[in-house]
Amino acid sequence: MIRQDAAMPTTRFCALLGIPRRAYTRWQTQARTSGRVKGPWPAPVVDAIEPIAAKYAADWPTWGHRKIYGLMRADGHTASCSSVERTLRRRDLLQPVDYQRERRQLAKARRAAFADPPTGPNQVWQLDFSEYETTTGGTWRLAGVCDYYSKYEYGWHIGPSCTGADVIAAVQIAIAEAERLAGGRPLADQLVDPATDEITRIKLVTDNGAAFKGAAFARFLGSRPELLHIRTRRKSPGQNGVRERAFGSLKYEHLYRHEIETLNDLVREAEAYRQIFKHVRPHEALGLHGRSMSIPIPSSNPQP
Repeated sequence: MIRQDAAMPTTRFCALLGIPRRAYTRWQTQARTSGRVKGPWPAPVVDAIEPIAAKYAADWPTWGHRKIYGLMRADGHTASCSSVERTLRRRDLLQPVDYQRERRQLAKARRAAFADPPTGPNQVWQLDFSEYETTTGGTWRLAGVCDYYSKYEYGWHIGPSCTGADVIAAVQIAIAEAERLAGGRPLADQLVDPATDEITRIKLVTDNGAAFKGAAFARFLGSRPELLHIRTRRKSPGQNGVRERAFGSLKYEHLYRHEIETLNDLVREAEAYRQIFKHVRPHEALGLHGRSMSIPIPSSNPQP
């Protein structure tokens, strides 16, 4: 009666009293019908998958419903993504709405670096450093190369500095891993175009840090005909978005959830998550593929 006498809209009335509008309208309906509102409605699909989805969510507590759905789909469960979301919401297992908002903003800007997005692996690599401080006081820099298309992590170089020597070591790790995946075949041979017999160089994307502009790294690139170095615009981290997002996943999904005391612990945990990132974690950019990475990794130009 107070609201009606004041001719006040329901939305404003609820805001003044601090009452959710949904709750207010439910109370109104209960008062008018002199009984309980019908519901909750049966949800047989959600009921059937609830214990399964809850187990996956308990195993991977930092992942949202889409990645849980991807894991369940890979294991043969037929529930839809929305059913998994409702199940996790019922158990109060969903992350907050603004979780990793910055990572999503970086994802929107990552295509700005290239006019023609890559169509296969070994076309664009992204390289950068990320800093991590262990609980005993040491501060370490992780350098790693990530494939733009396949989201494949080639390995980590971890040390106390971020110099040209560290950059070279990280790229050498990536080259060695790419050749291992191809059965020992040299990277230059993998990139030869059969039609022109010329090497299609990999675009190695970095930011404008001093380590990437030094003479030592320039000499190294001059000795590697497979690589074409591209530096992004100053203060534009979104152009190196795949690399930035992968570092965020490493830290927020794994490293920050463990007590890492020494360098050896950091090396072990970073490598453990690299295996999860490659073989288990679903990637939305790959259609939520994850386990065993059904995307072809070794070479974008295989031998005929």
